[in-house]
Amino acid sequence: MNFSKIIFSFFLFFSFLFANEKTIIIGLTPNPFESLIEHMREDFKKEGYELKIVEFADYILPNKALSNKELDANLYQHKPFLDEYNKNAKSDLVATTPIVIAPMAAFSQKLKDLSELKDGARIAIPNDPTNESRALELLEKAGLIKLNHKVLKTPLDIVENPKKLKFLELKAAQLPRALDDVDVAVINSNYALGANLNPVKDSIFIEDKDSPYVNFIVVRAEDSQSAKTKVIDKVLRSEKLKKFIEENYKNILIPGF
Repeated sequence: MNFSKIIFSFFLFFSFLFANEKTIIIGLTPNPFESLIEHMREDFKKEGYELKIVEFADYILPNKALSNKELDANLYQHKPFLDEYNKNAKSDLVATTPIVIAPMAAFSQKLKDLSELKDGARIAIPNDPTNESRALELLEKAGLIKLNHKVLKTPLDIVENPKKLKFLELKAAQLPRALDDVDVAVINSNYALGANLNPVKDSIFIEDKDSPYVNFIVVRAEDSQSAKTKVIDKVLRSEKLKKFIEENYKNILIPGF
């Protein structure tokens, strides 16, 4: 390799490093999270960073990508889910900025009210530990079942099930498509919205607005005080984003800050 080629290779390498340093990459699950972050693109630019959004179709890959340093942050999960992931994956991801509460809701194409459920009805719920527990807690609040006092619950933790309801555990992204095949599906707001289901208008039972399941920006522990993380927190913890949530997702999403 001649000298000019060596110089050019170094130029490309350092150009890549500089470009990467001035780009913030945030991983998301489908809307509404993409629209929230996209709305703040110009604000990232004002802080000197280009914004890159990477969308994922499940709840595990965004954390893996973050741990592998393919992302600078992700937005899609609440603290109970993150704690369970860190425990199982032996990772040290940390939650920084609380962004939004996305209420979980029960949907049906066959019923107008949960009181119409017949004995042996089929109910689809998420199969990841924290959202499965969250869905069962929602059904308990609706008076359909009673659960034991474990932190994370599965159908095995149902201690009273007077209607002998049957539970189908599916990946969260599959739940909207399961509506044709079950009596009720308990769906996270982001996947409901992605299937054109309004959690307030179209559901037959919805989580209270005082839900503790706030979705956070999550970063690697080593980067919790980095320049990029500080910019992410500054841009997203803003009146502009709060107003956007309130005006565009009224009664669907609740600002978490």
